[in-house]
Amino acid sequence: MTTGWLAVIDMQRVFAEPDSPWAAPRYAEAAAGVRRLLPAFTERVTFTRFVAPAEPTGAWRAYYARWPFAVQPPKAPLWHLTDEFADRAGHVVNATTFGKWTPELAARVGPEGRLVLAGVSTDCCVLSTALAAADAGIETLVVSDACAGADDTAHTKALDVMELYGPLIRVVTVDELLCA
Repeated sequence: MTTGWLAVIDMQRVFAEPDSPWAAPRYAEAAAGVRRLLPAFTERVTFTRFVAPAEPTGAWRAYYARWPFAVQPPKAPLWHLTDEFADRAGHVVNATTFGKWTPELAARVGPEGRLVLAGVSTDCCVLSTALAAADAGIETLVVSDACAGADDTAHTKALDVMELYGPLIRVVTVDELLCA
């Protein structure tokens, strides 16, 4: 069994459906990596969901002016986890921010814990979560082949940036993590 806590970031319809403005082109590949990771973490898994706030404030007003389709309540279908994960998500954290390093996730990981990240989008919510967790002193592993970005270039650039934070953040593959 792999040590640490797996946070599966935003495996939602809005990022999976090809006609979505926020589709991650390699979502299916990231999902395959997530499926391989789940058995190794058993009950130590948290799924997250990005959801729009009821009333955007500050700079979020301009963000949602650019993406008005997303101003929908948390129960709207676009925010649902994809079918393959909905039944596997025993614990879900909702956040109106890119970063999912919330007090709830931090409490589950613990102050001396290890956080393993997979999901979408590498260049947004995964990156934001990894940086916040690393700043909190949490050993953070990002599973490159269980993540997908807005496109391949953005995915690679985000991984490169996160590698700069070593040893706080390490980029690994599913095989490396499962064989460790």
